[in-house]
Amino acid sequence: MFSLAFSWSCSVPSLDSLKTRKKLTVGKSSYDYFSIKAAEKKLGDLSRLPVSLKVLLENLLRNENGTTVTVDDVKAIAQWLVDKRSDREIAFRPARVLMQDFTGVPAVVDLAAMRDAMTAMGGDATKINPLSPVDLVIDHSVIVDEFGSKAAFKDNVKLEYERNAERYAFLRWGQQAFDNFRVVPPGTGICHQVNLEYLAQTVWTGKEGRTTLAYPDTLVGTDSHTTMVNGLAVLGWGVGGIEAEAAMLGQPISMLIPEVVGFKLTGKLKEGNTATDLVLTVTQMLRKHGVVGKFVEFYGPGLDQLSLADRATIANMAPEYGATCGFFPIDAETINYLKSTGRKPGRVALVEAYAKANGLWRTARTPDPVFSSTLELDISSVEPSLAGPRRPQDRVPLSQVAANFAEELVKPKPGFDKAGKESQPTPVAGQKFTMDHGHVTIAAITSCTNTSNPSVMLGAGLLARNAVAAGLKVKPWVKTSLAPGSKVVTDYLAKAGVNKDLDKLGFNLVGYGCTTCIGNSGPLPEAIADAVTKADLVAGAVISGNRNFEGRVNPLVKANYLASPMLVVAYAIAGSLKIDLTKDPIGYGKGNKPVYLKDIWPSNAEITETVRKCVTPAQFRAQYADVFGGDANWKKVKTTASQTYAWDKKSTYIQNPPYFEKMPAAPKAISEVTGARILAIFADSITTDHISPAGNIKKDSPAGKFLVKNKVAQADFNQYGARRGNHEVMMRGTFANIRIKNELVPGTEGGVTTYYGKPGEKVEPVVEPIYDASMKYQKAGVPLVVVAGKEYGTGSSRDWAAKGTNLLGVKAVIAESFERIHRSNLVGMGVLPLVFKDGADRKSIGFDGTDTIDLVGFAEKLTPGMDVTCRITKADGTVKEIALLLRIDTVDEVEYFKNGGILHYVLRGLLKAA
Repeated sequence: MFSLAFSWSCSVPSLDSLKTRKKLTVGKSSYDYFSIKAAEKKLGDLSRLPVSLKVLLENLLRNENGTTVTVDDVKAIAQWLVDKRSDREIAFRPARVLMQDFTGVPAVVDLAAMRDAMTAMGGDATKINPLSPVDLVIDHSVIVDEFGSKAAFKDNVKLEYERNAERYAFLRWGQQAFDNFRVVPPGTGICHQVNLEYLAQTVWTGKEGRTTLAYPDTLVGTDSHTTMVNGLAVLGWGVGGIEAEAAMLGQPISMLIPEVVGFKLTGKLKEGNTATDLVLTVTQMLRKHGVVGKFVEFYGPGLDQLSLADRATIANMAPEYGATCGFFPIDAETINYLKSTGRKPGRVALVEAYAKANGLWRTARTPDPVFSSTLELDISSVEPSLAGPRRPQDRVPLSQVAANFAEELVKPKPGFDKAGKESQPTPVAGQKFTMDHGHVTIAAITSCTNTSNPSVMLGAGLLARNAVAAGLKVKPWVKTSLAPGSKVVTDYLAKAGVNKDLDKLGFNLVGYGCTTCIGNSGPLPEAIADAVTKADLVAGAVISGNRNFEGRVNPLVKANYLASPMLVVAYAIAGSLKIDLTKDPIGYGKGNKPVYLKDIWPSNAEITETVRKCVTPAQFRAQYADVFGGDANWKKVKTTASQTYAWDKKSTYIQNPPYFEKMPAAPKAISEVTGARILAIFADSITTDHISPAGNIKKDSPAGKFLVKNKVAQADFNQYGARRGNHEVMMRGTFANIRIKNELVPGTEGGVTTYYGKPGEKVEPVVEPIYDASMKYQKAGVPLVVVAGKEYGTGSSRDWAAKGTNLLGVKAVIAESFERIHRSNLVGMGVLPLVFKDGADRKSIGFDGTDTIDLVGFAEKLTPGMDVTCRITKADGTVKEIALLLRIDTVDEVEYFKNGGILHYVLRGLLKAA
C-alpha cells in the first residue's frame, strides 16, 4: 500500500521564540512537535480556545520566522480568547493541496505557462514546481450519457476517455514533470471522498533533517467542498485555483484570524430520519445566522451520537451555509474511523497520542470552548426534509414539498416565470404517458455529500429491496443514476446484496464521480426533452447532492431538490413533486394495491446492522492499494516526458494562456480606472455557475461558434468544465449561463448585454453576446466594470469566474457583498472588488449602460479596506460621486494586485530569488 505521506521536507525550522518544541514517543517511534500546552507558559490558559483555532495556533508556532509569522501573530490568537474576534492578518501554511480535474487542469496549465515565462525571462523553469504536496483527483469529467443498464458504467467510461484524451495526456505529462504532484486517475471516486477515506491522515508528518515532525493535517483545495474532511478533524477549505497554485509554490494563505461560531448539538436522530435531514437543517440555521467568512465548530454531547460519516456530511455543506469550514475535533469516533478505513496502526496511534498531548482531544467531559457566537440544535427535533427548488439553504419538510412546489410554480421567480398555474398534460412521442409540471425527470444518487455515508447509501439499497419486493417500479420518464464517491461503496452495496435491487429500479452504476451534482447529468431522453421544451414544463430533479442552483443540474430541469439517497429512490418511484410522500401512495404494487413510503422505509436498526456487517477495513485497503495506478484505459494514455510542455496550437482543450505574455521583470505602476463602461448589471446571488458555467456549450454561443470554426462537431463539444485548459473557450463562456439575467437587457435570459460604444461616441445601442461586446470595448481601449447585488460569486470555488472576468477586460466588480472565495480570486487576477457603502445599491444609484464610470483615489497609495471614489457621468453630462469600500483585505493582497495578480507576484519572486 502507498506510503501514508509524501516524502516531504519541512520548510525552514521555526525560530520557536516561545520554546514550544517538544518530543513525543509513540510505540517505538519518536516525533518532534510544537506544543500548545507549552505555549501556555507565556500566553496563558488556552484550553478553551476553539480547536480549529488551536490548529491555526500550532501552524503559527511551527512556522514562526520573524517575517511572515511573528510572535505577535501567535499572541493575537491568545488575545482572541478575550475579544472573541480579531482584525489580525496571519499567514497560514497548509500541509498540502487537493485538486479536482475541472480546477486542476487550468492550475497545471498555469504552472506550465509559468515555466515558459520563467524561461523567457532568463530563469530556471524547474523553479516552478510544487513545494507543498499536491493530489489531483480526476472526478469531474464523467457524464451520465448512458443509464439504467448494466452497460452504463462501461459505456460512460469509454465516452469519458474519448472526450478527454487531450486533458488526460496533459495531466499525465504534469505527473512526470512536477515534483510533489500525484494524480488519482478517473474511475476512482470523488476527490473529497478519496480524501476522507485515504489521503487525509488527521496528523501529518514530515522530515526535518533526521527528525520527523508531527503536526495537524491541514489543506486547501480547489473545490469548495474541501471542507468535507473537517469531519475527520482536518482543517481545510476551498480556495480558487489561483490561490491554490500560490500555496503550491510556497506562498502562505493570507487570512484574518476568523470569528468562530460554535454549533452545539444535543440529542440523537429519531427513527426514520437521516444524516441528510440533519445537514439540511444545520445548513438552513447557519445560513440564517450568518457565517460567511467565519469558522464553524461543532461541539456538545450530540457529537457522540454522530458517526464520522455523518460529521463529514455536515462538514461537506460548509459552502452551502457560507462558512469557511465546519470543523469537528478529534475524539474516539475519529480513531474508530481511521481504523475502519484501513489506515496503518502506527498512524492511528500517532493521531490519538498527538491529539491528547497537544490539547486537541475531545471527550464528553471537555469544557465547552469559547466562541464568537453560538447556536444550538436538538438533533431529535430534525424531520425528514429536502431543499429547493433552487438553493441548498431553502429546506422544505418532506410533508410540505408538494405544497412548496405548487407555491413556487406560480411565483414570478427565475426559472418559473413562464410557467402557468394550470396543469399541462403533454404527450410524449412514442409513449403512452404524458408529462406535466413537477414530473421528476432526474433522480440521481450523486455527490460527495451523501455517497460517503454508508448509512444513507445502504439505506437507499434497503429501501430499493423493499420497493422491489412490493412490486414497485420507477416511472418511465425518470432518468436514474448511481454515481458512488468511491469503489468501496459498490463493494459494500454488493456485500449487502442490495446492488441488485437498485439495478432493478434503474439505479445502475454510471460512474465514479460527481456527475449530476456538478451538472454532468447528461441529456434527457430525446422524447422527454422535447415534451419539456415544447410545453415549457417546470420539470423536477431530486438529487443527493449539495448544489441545486438554477441551470446547474440540467438546462431543461428548473425545479431541483436536494435529498437523501433514500428519498431520491422514493421520488423516482413516485415520479412527481406533487405527491405528498408522507400521506399519499408512493405507487401501486402487486395486485395494484397502494404502497406508502412508510411501508418500504427501512428501520434505523436494520440500517445500522447492515453497515456493521457489510462495511469492513479490508474493502478500503483493497480499493486503495494501487490508487495512483489507474485502470487499463489510464495506462494507455500517452504523453511525452519533458520539463516544459509542448503546446499544440490546434488543441481545443489545452492552450498556453496569455497572462504572462511580455511580462516585465518588475511590475508597472497601477493606474486608476477611467472612462469605463458597464458590461453587465446583475441582481443578488449571482453564482460562479452564472459567471463561468461548467455544463453544456450551446452551438450558437460564442464558445460554440469558436469550436465549430475549429472543426469540432457539436457531439464533441463536451462541456465548459472539461475545456478549462483553453482560455479561448472559457473567456467566451464567461457570463454565458443560459439562466443569467443582465439588467442592461431586461426581459432576457442568457449571456447578452447592450453595447453602447465608447464614451462620447454616438452609436446605436446593440444587444449582443457579452463576449462580443467585450471584444469591441477592448479594441476601443474602453475598460469595463460589472455591477451586482448581494452574495456575488456564491457557489463553487471556480477560478475561471475570475480569470474570465479579467480576460473580458473587466477592471472592477461593484457589488453589495461578495462570497469569500470569489472575492479572493478577483484580487488574485488583478480585478478590483468594490462594495457599496451606507446602504446604497445598484438601484438607488441608478446605474445604466450609458454611464461613464471613473474609479479613482486608490492608485497612489493602495491600502486594505480603503475608500475608492466612483464618479458616474450620465449621458446628459451630470456627474454623481459615491464612495465604495475596497475589498482588498490584507497587505499581501495589495502586493498581489500591484503585480497584476498573485501568479505574477509569485513568478517575479521566484525569478528574483534565483
